[in-house]
Amino acid sequence: MPEDQTTEWKTAWHDDHLKVLCGFANAKGGRLLLGYDDSGKAIGVSDVKRLLEELPQKIPQLLGITPSIQLLSANGHDTLEIRVAASTVPISLRGRYYQRNGSVTKELQGTSLNEFLLHKSGLTWDAVIEDRASFDDIDPAAIQRFLADARKTDRLPDSETLPIPELLEKLGLAENGRLKRAAIILFGKDPLRFYPGVSVRLGRFLDNDPDLRFHEIIEDNLVNSLPEILERLDRKFFIKTIRFEGLHRYETPPYPREALREAFLNALVHKSYGSGIHIQCRVYDTRLTLWNEGKLPDDLPAEALLRPHASKPRNPLLAAACFKAGYIDAWGRGIEKMTHACESAGLPTPTFESNSGGVLATFTLHPASVEPVASKKNTPEVEGPVEGPVEGPVEGPVGAESGAQSRAILHALAHEPLSANDLTALLGLKTKTGAFKRSVNELIDAKLIERTIPNKPNSRLQKYRLTEKGRKKKLGG
Repeated sequence: MPEDQTTEWKTAWHDDHLKVLCGFANAKGGRLLLGYDDSGKAIGVSDVKRLLEELPQKIPQLLGITPSIQLLSANGHDTLEIRVAASTVPISLRGRYYQRNGSVTKELQGTSLNEFLLHKSGLTWDAVIEDRASFDDIDPAAIQRFLADARKTDRLPDSETLPIPELLEKLGLAENGRLKRAAIILFGKDPLRFYPGVSVRLGRFLDNDPDLRFHEIIEDNLVNSLPEILERLDRKFFIKTIRFEGLHRYETPPYPREALREAFLNALVHKSYGSGIHIQCRVYDTRLTLWNEGKLPDDLPAEALLRPHASKPRNPLLAAACFKAGYIDAWGRGIEKMTHACESAGLPTPTFESNSGGVLATFTLHPASVEPVASKKNTPEVEGPVEGPVEGPVEGPVGAESGAQSRAILHALAHEPLSANDLTALLGLKTKTGAFKRSVNELIDAKLIERTIPNKPNSRLQKYRLTEKGRKKKLGG
């Protein structure tokens, strides 16, 4: 039998093996077998009599647990079996805590130790009282947004007229007039003041991680963060596919909104907030990755996520509140929904893996669907300022990607004026290429866009915005 979660072989006793027994007690229990080599072959153990007298005293004295120690005979050799049961309270060895995970015994530190101690005490991180907070730290607007969403599900009846303290008590987010951590995460005016990991970072990359073009940081409560994340991705990070049906123009983002909504909800609800590490979303030309801190349960490996599985929320209070608002269900179907949404959109099935102490989700585009304006092969470098006049209509064949790039510029300027650097970043360009400069000049000449500081074309504060003609062209196609 190989070593596993509950079995370990040792040739002889050493006091360092107390860590193994401690790890067993803090997990599912287990047995330490003395007198065996690494393959499990019996070779015998010396000083059996001494160990039978010494260990029944040493182990309870140093670990506070009573083991079962038996003398066994295997292949004519004397061996010892030291068996410990799973403990309902945390067990430490000289002030340090160990836990068995698979066939490895690890010391618990930092966030892992905090979560372990909370679990053993019957609590979760989000259920701890936050004595530094008061009801003045709760955002009433976030509460109203939450109630408006909950009204659609009818899972929180007779709650809209409740004062905020009573509502939070009803949701289990407050107790005896004191807020729990979950209340701050869900509705806090400034949750970052209490917990440094309450933020989501969005980064736009080209092909590799060193090619960071720009990034955004969202630091808000959960209720406000989710729509803000999706809106910002849609507005600044994605180049959409445009199609026309008669006079109507339709824009399709590269990834289905439902899939991204479920992915970010999973990250926000199941994140290990005690770690102080932010959620990270990386948008590349051909894929999007989302990582959040927090290991999967021991009995739920990453490969099992794509199969039906029970819901095991890391933060039950957050999950319960999100269920009442209709953000999630209670059946562990979030990943199933992501997969279905991607398949319905004709995209590959997303992948999920354990990565760096957290979970990494990856959404991938088909190569044929990637917008060619981000291709470095089609954008030759040309020196010189953007402001030089260029002959020819906007739709003219100035470059292989000119028309697509002009449409992308018009789309990017639909919401706000942007600088040339902002535009190149949104288009996935490392520099202001010749094709980009021609597109800008063509759009200016066609009076579809204009400079915000027309008298100083080279001003470092220069930006570009849609003209009324450009706005009508964008809306009408």
